[in-house]
Amino acid sequence: MGDGPYAVLTALGVLGTGLVAGVFCAFSTFVMRGLAALPPARGVAAMQAVNVAAVRPPFMAVFLGTTVLSAVLTVVTLVTWPGEGAVASVVGGALYLGGSFGPTVAANIPRNERLARLEAGGAEAAAYWPEYVRGWTRWNHVRALASAGAGAAYLLALTG
Repeated sequence: MGDGPYAVLTALGVLGTGLVAGVFCAFSTFVMRGLAALPPARGVAAMQAVNVAAVRPPFMAVFLGTTVLSAVLTVVTLVTWPGEGAVASVVGGALYLGGSFGPTVAANIPRNERLARLEAGGAEAAAYWPEYVRGWTRWNHVRALASAGAGAAYLLALTG
């Protein structure tokens, strides 16, 4: 693949997808389990606070920056088809865009928005909480695996 800008962007893709995969993996493996073990009012309140904190610049820069980077890498690869590693680069972009960004927008954010509208100590929140945890975590598993797979694909693109 060489040492040029395409290689640098791909290396940044490895880094970004790896960071996002790590965050999602942490949520899937222990954060959501810990929150689910709390009484519903406390779990809801904690997740509402997490969701507010998540949309601040540090995480959003990594998450959305990696989304833009994946889109750019995919388009550049499809237009120029730079040779070795091109297929892996397109696979990386598809995994991240379709498996991480897509489910975030289509599945996790709508759940977060619904949870945000509920009173943490209310009966509606208590009833919704188990469903929220199951659905949100299921889609988060998809996001974690897709982000890790994208990172692996970008790494293959660099070495292939």
